[in-house]
Amino acid sequence: MLRYLVKKIAYGFLVLLGVLTIVFSIFNLKPGDPAALSGGQNTTEDIIKNFNKEWGLDRSIIIRYFHFLNDVSPISLHNHSNQNSFFHYDEGKYDSFFTLECSENYLVAFKPPYLKKSYLNNRNVTSLISEKLLGTIILASFSIVIASIIGIFLGVVSAYRLDGFADKFSIIFSIAGMSAPSFFMASIISVIGGYYWSENIHFPLLPIIFLVIFIGFRYYKYRLNFYRFWKSYVKSGLKGLIVGLGVWLLLITFKSMFLIEQLDPLFFYFNLPGTGLDPSGSIIQINEINGGKEYNWSHLILPCLTLSLRPLAIVALLTKKSMEEVLSSDFIRTARAKGLSPVYIIWKHAIRNALNPVITAISGWFASLLAGAVFVEMIFNWDGIGSVLVSALKNDDLPVVMGITLVISIIFVLINLLVDVIYSLIDPRVVLK
Repeated sequence: MLRYLVKKIAYGFLVLLGVLTIVFSIFNLKPGDPAALSGGQNTTEDIIKNFNKEWGLDRSIIIRYFHFLNDVSPISLHNHSNQNSFFHYDEGKYDSFFTLECSENYLVAFKPPYLKKSYLNNRNVTSLISEKLLGTIILASFSIVIASIIGIFLGVVSAYRLDGFADKFSIIFSIAGMSAPSFFMASIISVIGGYYWSENIHFPLLPIIFLVIFIGFRYYKYRLNFYRFWKSYVKSGLKGLIVGLGVWLLLITFKSMFLIEQLDPLFFYFNLPGTGLDPSGSIIQINEINGGKEYNWSHLILPCLTLSLRPLAIVALLTKKSMEEVLSSDFIRTARAKGLSPVYIIWKHAIRNALNPVITAISGWFASLLAGAVFVEMIFNWDGIGSVLVSALKNDDLPVVMGITLVISIIFVLINLLVDVIYSLIDPRVVLK
């Protein structure tokens, strides 16, 4: 396994190098001038010249590229004799572990990656990202955990009960989840869950009446026992609720079109308790009195629900497909022939053999949530790296963009490495070599 990990780490460094090279090239070859954006309307030739000299933008793109790699590399080469050199070692800038002189003019520094400073506010990019990254990691982590637990459960149940109610429900839910963009669902959930339903909501009584009628008719006709409750009564109740909502919407349409006052007695409402949630807000808030940090975990619910919908749909479908193949295998039929319980077969034999593609999807989605939660963070006013990344892209703030790209790429590489190790622990057939 050690040899495999060394190979994967070396491959990860190549991936990071490729990603950084592509992003650096795009930013330096595209139209735009960070000096002009920084100066605003009062920009002059002197301001642009001084800005480019201060940040090294007057150098060629090749020199800037190697200087950037030298800064982010944990082992870097510097000139310590010529202070005017672009590769001069500045003790105030580089917080190195130790240095090693290799010649009269050059030294090798062992240091953490240096991500430069922001063009906009002259802040250290490392401290800027460290302040905002925690909020994004919390949001992405809770979202992927919820999506994984619910998605795997739906996939297992739907695969075990093919063409049943759970199977049809999971398919409809998955298609709806994959079809809805995150920014669209974020707008709807923030308005409904955090604004209209924050205190209370008026729910029509007519769908509840249809729900009771459908359940009562099912009981009167079949008189099923408690053990068939889910398959029969709940299913009938959901049908009644849907039919009642359809009738209620139809009556509202007729009433608004023809002004039929005789339909007013059918529009009774009752109040449902509200969510008590705000449409926007970050989990970490600064106390205005003492300046300390406060954690409001209720602000996590709505954005977490929004961000988990798409990965939940993917995980449910992948789990269902993988479980179908495993449940049709010979060893599962053998286990059933031995008289083992369905729960034991699924938990002990089927899931462990079906989770490999699911784990791959979960790991990829977690990295995607870290990088792609921009719209959700903006709509819910979430204090994460999304807002920082958008601001940096608007203002051609290359150090911030490269810093965020590097951090997300490192997380992606580490997750892939961790997934391979989990594979070998879950499935004994997977051998890392």
